Amino acid sequence: MSALRVGIACYPTYGGSGVMATELGLALADRGHDVHLFSYERPMRLPACHHGISFHPVSVSSYPLFRYPPYDLALSSTLREVMAEKALDVVHVHYAIPHAISAHLAREMLPGCRTRIVTTLHGTDATIFGRDPSYREVIRFGLQKSDAIVCVSDWLAAQTREVFNFDGPLEVVPNFVDQSRFKPRADDAVRNELGGNGRALLLHTSNFRPLKRAIDTLEILRRLPRELSPLLLLLGDGPDVPLLREAAVRHRLLDRVRFLGEIPEAEPITSAADVALLPSESESFGLAALEAMACGVPVVATRAGGLPEVVEHGETGFLREVGDVDGMAEDVARLLREPELRARLGQAGVSRASERFSLEGAVRRHEELYTALIRNGS
Repeated sequence: MSALRVGIACYPTYGGSGVMATELGLALADRGHDVHLFSYERPMRLPACHHGISFHPVSVSSYPLFRYPPYDLALSSTLREVMAEKALDVVHVHYAIPHAISAHLAREMLPGCRTRIVTTLHGTDATIFGRDPSYREVIRFGLQKSDAIVCVSDWLAAQTREVFNFDGPLEVVPNFVDQSRFKPRADDAVRNELGGNGRALLLHTSNFRPLKRAIDTLEILRRLPRELSPLLLLLGDGPDVPLLREAAVRHRLLDRVRFLGEIPEAEPITSAADVALLPSESESFGLAALEAMACGVPVVATRAGGLPEVVEHGETGFLREVGDVDGMAEDVARLLREPELRARLGQAGVSRASERFSLEGAVRRHEELYTALIRNGS
């Protein structure tokens, strides 16, 4: 395949959209494509230097007149500059707002520009903001001006059609995992460093927004028999972290909880866990679940959104209804008490990640999508 010139715009935070955008950019660069990544700061998983990928920070000027700095316009300007200078074949934006509109505006500023725009929806940009009258029509407009729209699960594709009354083509390309990095490891040193020292480790990874219901992980911990005494690892950062700290103090759980914050290389921590917890109210996909499965860690999660497309109940983990902390605590206790069951579900998760959510398969599908758009637009 001929090398493509691909721009990728994303948020730099710990959420799935920024992680997947960055991982896709790195994989495309490794396959010989010229990749340009745009965000207001360096994404968590973007190395300081990586051959084939250039990072373009979006600088937003602050003036007393602006109550809210116009990031969408600054992004449009930066995209336009690079689109013109590098003749980008594709600009692939992750998360609809403001990225889809910014890409469309950048292209409009370049008469005769043939850059194709791909918009990947990751969840709340459709399910939450899409239902908000302040954003619905502008998101719909951004989708209409995109040359291709990608959803990360069948569930999200159905939601997109319902929320926007959208009858155009949608591509479903699930999120993926790099199993050369996320893989089972036997490393007692990491477990001991995390505070395991013979204790079981539970892991919750998220951006700690209310939709993640991270407080339920503490409720699960409270309901576990004291003799199990696992340690709960909270990986990531977000607005609900102070609430969790306060709740941990109130319930006298601080000695059983570790707040790890944002760690760029999360693979050793993920593989060190015994059980991963995702009690989310809604998940368009559930990347944290997939990365845990790839590491051989069974998942206890909610039957919400796209999670059942990732976690097979009784095969790679257990699914409960949203808010069923009693049931999730029962599942966790069973997994901790039955190491053979834990190992069987963990191995099944590794196999499912390889068969259904491989990095190679996802990158190939994106390459095919890009080349088809370029060919049809020429």
